[in-house]
Amino acid sequence: MPLLPFERGKTSWEDVVKAAQAHRDETIAAVEPPVPDVPAELPLDVTPLPRQLLSAREVELTETPPEELAALLAKGQLTSVELTKAFLRRAGLAQKLTNCVTELLPNLAIQRATALDAYLAQHGTPIGPLHGLPISIKEHASLAGHDVNAGFVSWVGRPAPSDSAGLLQLLDAAGAVFYARTTQPQTLMHLETSSNLYGATVNPFRRSLTSGGSSGGEGALLGLRASCLGVGTDIGGSIRSPAANQGLFGLKPSSYRLPMEGMAATMMGQEQIVPVIGPLSTSLEGVRLFMRACLRQRPWVRFPSLLPLPWREGEGWERTAEGGCVKKLKVGVLWDDGVVRVHPPVRRALKETVDALKKVEGVEIVEWKPYKHDLAWEIIASLYFCDGASEESEAIAESGEPWRPLSEFIIKQNPFVKKLSVSEIWDWTQKREEYRAAYAQRWNDTATRADENGVPTGAVDVILCPVGPGAAPLLETAKYWGYTSQWNLLDYSALVFPVTKVDPTVDVKEETYNPRNEKDEYNYNLCESTPAVVWCVAGMLTPLDDPENFAGAPISLQLVGRRYEEEKVVEIMEYIISKTGLPFKT
Repeated sequence: MPLLPFERGKTSWEDVVKAAQAHRDETIAAVEPPVPDVPAELPLDVTPLPRQLLSAREVELTETPPEELAALLAKGQLTSVELTKAFLRRAGLAQKLTNCVTELLPNLAIQRATALDAYLAQHGTPIGPLHGLPISIKEHASLAGHDVNAGFVSWVGRPAPSDSAGLLQLLDAAGAVFYARTTQPQTLMHLETSSNLYGATVNPFRRSLTSGGSSGGEGALLGLRASCLGVGTDIGGSIRSPAANQGLFGLKPSSYRLPMEGMAATMMGQEQIVPVIGPLSTSLEGVRLFMRACLRQRPWVRFPSLLPLPWREGEGWERTAEGGCVKKLKVGVLWDDGVVRVHPPVRRALKETVDALKKVEGVEIVEWKPYKHDLAWEIIASLYFCDGASEESEAIAESGEPWRPLSEFIIKQNPFVKKLSVSEIWDWTQKREEYRAAYAQRWNDTATRADENGVPTGAVDVILCPVGPGAAPLLETAKYWGYTSQWNLLDYSALVFPVTKVDPTVDVKEETYNPRNEKDEYNYNLCESTPAVVWCVAGMLTPLDDPENFAGAPISLQLVGRRYEEEKVVEIMEYIISKTGLPFKT
């Protein structure tokens, strides 16, 4: 349903915000049975509440991994209508607990689920691998006839065209049920999710922390198990940051693997740093299910921007019949990017993972030395806004809405944001290519030999590294992108996975650490902030210097492969999980 559009001189930005939030609340009120009320005073950790407020059957369904749900749906052992209703109710709860939804789609979803159940009953076969499975979507992936605003008040009331975004067309053809659309930040260029339209989306494990961004609505929704499989986008960490902050699996594919057609965003058409679209999931197998379902349709035939790469099952990582690996698995470990040191819980997660891998026969661990990651940020930050961020600035100015703090940080306070001439764009693009070549050479240098064609073999298979300097940051403090944007610049495949949670009794701040630079000092101080400052989240005051600030927050890591090695990182991740018992308990 179209929302109240912003019209200069006729509507204020505040009125548009009220209308957008009223529309969201109406869609939640339309869910049947009604979404339960939540306590007036919420705890910091709201993840236990859905189990207390939903029926046992709803909890069972919504906490089942997507691959198991897909199998039950395909066999007719579970109806899509029952499953969709369960996810709608849990999604309504998730909104009340974390502010993660722009709208629910109860009428559309139940109609679709009903039709899919009828098809299965009549034909005895599902229409595709996602038959009847509810999937949530980040709002700026256009859904036909529904509002798309990319987090800008002035864009509200712009209904999507008759065709949904390209990826949604693929998911629809595979049998998915769209039931929830989720929040995103102003400009889409935050590692948190806050806009003037909906406010801040918070982390369900600790509501004083961010859910991440820019797919933070997806992160919070999946973190509360109000979705099992969702659609996110990534140009600097926007899938991986929310996945990490909520202890989920999230895959950033290389560019032109899945279609970006039909997205609502500024800078559409620029090719210097290409955004990508991909899955967030409560299980690793859900990531594979998502990718396989989309790529089996040969989307490059319909979307000529895509490379003709099917999902290459079994080619990413060779396994024996007994579950071992055919050749030695070589893992490079990036402990630190040389710019910003990671916090104690991240170092612990890395050490626990590496120690476990060292015990696995056939796995070799090598140190991965970072190569000029500070230069990588300079290059990518210079290429993010080649027009000097004029499109973002104009979209904000059009309505008169205020700039969000992290919009100001990435644009107004970013020394690399400049309006570039054509020759300057070419120059920075050449620097990007030179950096990619230099990084590839360092990867090749880890090889032990060359084959008969001179191709390096025995090189590192994947890089194990942090996703960020610490756990999910406090709101409006997520200012270091280097651990994720690095791989966007290189266009490498990157998969986030959960490892552990913050334990203040062992993850103790290093009081004697001497920061390397301003960025390092800023992030070091996030471990313990100024006592005079307090943070307000939905009426809850939290001292920023509370030593328990991050207790219980998920800690995740990242597995990085070369370009177009999505299959490889997924299959190696599967192998690592089978051999190490990840995720580890605190």
